[in-house]
Amino acid sequence: RVTLLELMMSKVSERSCVSSEETRVLARHAAFLAGCFQEQCGAVLRLTDAAGAEDEEALVTIRLLDVLCEMTSSSGQLEHLQALPGLLETAIDTLRLTHLAGKQAVNVFTATHAVTGQEEVSHPAVGFKSHLIRLIGNLCYKNKENQDKV
Repeated sequence: RVTLLELMMSKVSERSCVSSEETRVLARHAAFLAGCFQEQCGAVLRLTDAAGAEDEEALVTIRLLDVLCEMTSSSGQLEHLQALPGLLETAIDTLRLTHLAGKQAVNVFTATHAVTGQEEVSHPAVGFKSHLIRLIGNLCYKNKENQDKV
């Protein structure tokens, strides 16, 4: 699933001309991916435990967020994703939960998570909160209704 999402990410991030048929297909995929993210976003919280570092559901959710961020960065998908019910609320709630998890114990979501020379920087959850903020910002871009919700 992660590989499929990486392939989708590369297709979405292409800035070449996209036909109207491809745009419609990507819009349907965007709605599906947003639904999957909304259902699975809690899986990322399992990464607070060191044993959960290899949790496949969490890795899929992180990759889903990456794809959604990229899709909301393109004007073709933005309006469609801004109108999806619950996506913005889910992103905000997940940001609150990861922030709270980082405050309760030292883990990958802790703001002061210091990386020593021996630790590996490539933990999959590094940057998760910043990607949530990016998604929230994209969903609020030129959308008064979403701005008012935030």
